[in-house]
Amino acid sequence: MRYRLAAVALSAALCVSMSSCAVPEASAPVFRAVPGDLTAELAVRVSAVPAGKLGAGHGPGCPVPAGLLRLVRMNHWGFDGKVHQGELIVHRDAVDPLLHVFAEAFEARFPIRRMRVTAEYGGSDARAMAHDNTSAFNCRQVTGDPRRQSRHAWGDAVDINPVENPYVDRYGVIHPPDGRAHLDRDRSGPGVIRPGDVVTRAFEEVGWSWGGEWSPPDYQHFSANGA
Repeated sequence: MRYRLAAVALSAALCVSMSSCAVPEASAPVFRAVPGDLTAELAVRVSAVPAGKLGAGHGPGCPVPAGLLRLVRMNHWGFDGKVHQGELIVHRDAVDPLLHVFAEAFEARFPIRRMRVTAEYGGSDARAMAHDNTSAFNCRQVTGDPRRQSRHAWGDAVDINPVENPYVDRYGVIHPPDGRAHLDRDRSGPGVIRPGDVVTRAFEEVGWSWGGEWSPPDYQHFSANGA
């Protein structure tokens, strides 16, 4: 069984306005494509983040300056069984861990509805979740608890398929509302994250924590520090 290999090309351009590059080319991982499908590649590109890709998702008071963020373009399998290009904005230190996770998910053909930066939703987490959008960086407060800043504001948290993996806030409100049926975790269907599946195993391998183990649960959410 053959695998087509795709290497991540990390340019010195990532070091713009910085004294040293945080993502060394020497350690750039190599990703496998899906067995037997020589046209399907993760096809990763990592770059500095253009201002238009940040939009309302970044501004004064954000804990991470824009220069520490990276735009990751990569392919993912969709619910239609086809390969689509997606985009995530993450902290530079989160690039390698998340590429490991999404490479494993890609190889397993784990479907992702869509993967767009939150600037396309005006920085609105509610709109992004309602659109079943997988996203990472967004300088915002915790949805359902505006007293706390979300870990997404640091760029080391990601939400995957929010409708299939809903979040229940401290007041019992379900986000997004269309995810209510998926609170039944025995419900079958594509894109659902479960204990011990390819997604949770890959995050465990990089030391990230899953909100699906919280009470109340946040099934869509993974973070580097467990928050």
